[in-house]
Amino acid sequence: MTKLEQIEKSITELSPEELKAFAAWFEALRADQWDKQIEADANAGRLDKLAAQGLADHRAGRTRPL
Repeated sequence: MTKLEQIEKSITELSPEELKAFAAWFEALRADQWDKQIEADANAGRLDKLAAQGLADHRAGRTRPL
């Protein structure tokens, strides 16, 4: 049995309360990973083109308030 299969089996054996706690933990983990990836992309300049396009659209009046 692979590590992933072991994890999947363990998850299916959780009680409803444990599954709820696991889901919350996993969602927070994924959010943290996403934040770190966005930060790394921003620091590496991979978002510069998108930011420049957004600012250009705003200056040209192609945006609206949220």
